[in-house]
Amino acid sequence: MIARAQDGLLLAARLLLAAALLPTGIARALNVSGFALTLAGFGMPAPNAAATAAVIVQVFGPLALILGVLPRITGLALAGFSAAMAVVLHAFWLFSGPAAVAERTLMLADFGLAGGFLIYALTGPGAWSWQGWRAGAPARPAVKVASKAGATKASANSNRPKRAARAA
Repeated sequence: MIARAQDGLLLAARLLLAAALLPTGIARALNVSGFALTLAGFGMPAPNAAATAAVIVQVFGPLALILGVLPRITGLALAGFSAAMAVVLHAFWLFSGPAAVAERTLMLADFGLAGGFLIYALTGPGAWSWQGWRAGAPARPAVKVASKAGATKASANSNRPKRAARAA
């Protein structure tokens, strides 16, 4: 029961993290040149290449996140992307007054996303994912209640170290 709840929470977390990037990624994919102009306005070198790379990460990263594919690579890539875009797009030190407060808030929110992606890279996607399906994890057997004699024998055997079979 607890494992199912944990897998459900990991799936919900993956969906929420993906929801933070995927809609914007799709919008940017539909207007890559406009995003490149935005990046050029912030002084980004090679804005067309940066915009294309950002769109690829921002569209395919959340899709990999939802499916649970390559969690370490996906988590690290999305964390790096979120942190880099936070610094590039929300340079609050260039503003004053309420605009600076808003930009600082957006930067901290992006850093919070980066932290979520790092946690995902560390914990993995859980059993309800592509990785879990490939490992056979979704088919969890039901807990069987053994008889008292069988439970005693099983617990006595579980304390013994397992020995590897020797090849002759």
